[in-house]
Amino acid sequence: MRYLYLLFICLTANMLMAQDLYFPPTFGNWETQDPAELNWCETELEDLHDFLDERDSKAFIVLKDGRMVIEWYYDSFTKDSIWYWASAGKSLTSTLIGIAQEEGLVDIENPTSDYLGTGWSSLTPEQEAQITVRHQLTMTTGLSDQTGAVDCTDPECLVYLAEPGTRWAYHNAPYTLLESVISNAAGQGINQFFASRIGNTIGAISAYIPLGYNRVVFSRPRDMARFGLLILANGQWNGTTVFGDQAYLEAMRTPSQDLNPSYGYLWWLNGQDSYLYPTLQFSFPGPLIPTAPADAYAALGKNDQKLYIVPSQGLVIIRMGNNASDGPLAISDFDVTLWEKISNLSCTTSTEEVVSGSQLEIAPNPVTDYLQLNTQAQITQLQISNLQGQSWVLPGTFTVDLSKFPSGIYFLQVKFENGERLVKKLVVK
Repeated sequence: MRYLYLLFICLTANMLMAQDLYFPPTFGNWETQDPAELNWCETELEDLHDFLDERDSKAFIVLKDGRMVIEWYYDSFTKDSIWYWASAGKSLTSTLIGIAQEEGLVDIENPTSDYLGTGWSSLTPEQEAQITVRHQLTMTTGLSDQTGAVDCTDPECLVYLAEPGTRWAYHNAPYTLLESVISNAAGQGINQFFASRIGNTIGAISAYIPLGYNRVVFSRPRDMARFGLLILANGQWNGTTVFGDQAYLEAMRTPSQDLNPSYGYLWWLNGQDSYLYPTLQFSFPGPLIPTAPADAYAALGKNDQKLYIVPSQGLVIIRMGNNASDGPLAISDFDVTLWEKISNLSCTTSTEEVVSGSQLEIAPNPVTDYLQLNTQAQITQLQISNLQGQSWVLPGTFTVDLSKFPSGIYFLQVKFENGERLVKKLVVK
């Protein structure tokens, strides 16, 4: 009875959220909201616009409760231009798997071989039978990502490294095979499956296009924003249920395993206690994007293709463009800096109440010996990490001796007395 009551409360909350949201028509104008109505400062908006321009962005969209607050395009890019999602497309695939399961076509607890046939890898039949669709969704198949061919989906490229569920690795090939799981289970191509289940209802035109072994989603910027709005609305679209399995939706956007709590079903999650970088087997303490709201979750792709969703604020944010930062694959320091600027948009932000990026200055950067930290807040701990996964914890001082650190790119994580954390990119020369 208690379970049914909680389910009723959850479904009621989802219906109320969907009713409060605006859904754009398939054709015609998209309703807008003036940033001034949200008390966003013009000078901070200009700073954000210039920052995105400097970082080689093509499109940037912010939706508030479904309405367009920001829609910026750069160079010759327009709302009808086509761009790739890179690994942000993984989150779309996760949603399609959920819909296939809702229709009874797929069960994520079943072995992958139920949908691909036996021999899809080089594992023994017994080993292969242990890998489930859920392992593919959570990046825990145990297949080796150390072969030098992480995109290769040929059986000889898929070799055993660990027992499924015991190792998290950002491995493209097992993910890519989810396309065949969907296609084989549904009896139609993944593009047809997307269009009939999602695209036609929400007015989004997107396509998976083969690029080598990979299957990369291409779309217009607004199509990506429409998909984000659908997920914000818990699978509802203007009174129509596109995806009604709330249990899967919840599992998709919450920690799916203990190895990397910042990863759901092919979605990145903020606000967790630790996270793993793609390509690394080192766990970093603290949230994925310390400058973003704790309840934010994201579809993140190579070269900084971004889709952020913040339920507590009714926000959907997308960024398309060329590489904007240093960092491996999906995660980069661009996320941290971008959210610093988004968090500073409000004209009423009090620097006494909020520890934000503007309150912490580090100099010099690049640094050769001593780094100075300037802030009014009390520092309790410093941690420096490099891109190879090494990490050093230091006392909470305002002067840091980096003279013995090798040259390279580092991330400086600063923990304050009030529990807030900030991350700054640091270059040691």
